[in-house]
Amino acid sequence: MNAQVLKGLLAVALLWGSVGSAKAQTPSTVGADERLSAVVLRDVDGKALKLSELVGNGRPVLLTFWATWCTPCKKELNNYLDLYEDWSKDYGLQLVAVSIDDARNSAKVKSYIKGVRWPYRILLDPNEDMKRILNFQTIPYTLLYDGQGKVVYRHNSYVEGDEFVMDEKIRNLANTKP
Repeated sequence: MNAQVLKGLLAVALLWGSVGSAKAQTPSTVGADERLSAVVLRDVDGKALKLSELVGNGRPVLLTFWATWCTPCKKELNNYLDLYEDWSKDYGLQLVAVSIDDARNSAKVKSYIKGVRWPYRILLDPNEDMKRILNFQTIPYTLLYDGQGKVVYRHNSYVEGDEFVMDEKIRNLANTKP
């Protein structure tokens, strides 16, 4: 290959790479409402719901992604249980737990949540559409939205005591309201 052709190929590769990276950054510049409205999820009874119907409606939303096979996820949601009643009553917070169990395992979700008696709204994302849109890799993955639909805190993974950090974030969010 001569030097001229090699330079041309290198220029095309660099240009292509910059176009690809610009595309990769696009989702982060899109508002949360727009990204959330792109996907319709179903609850455990099959009722369709867009997350944009919940997020940005004046109430804070805690959106967490979990699966029946994820022990830290279940522990996090169980530990939120003790705080959720106060969050809901004092701040109007709604917790939405989105299961990313695949189609085979999503049938287990309904019986699991019935056993643990979580009061949260449970949605199913068996194709991991939201996971791709929000661009995260591991669960539990949790987002705290203010009443206008802006992400004010995000957290990945779970260690015992993280629920108290979330409690502080929710209380601070409530104290910064105009």
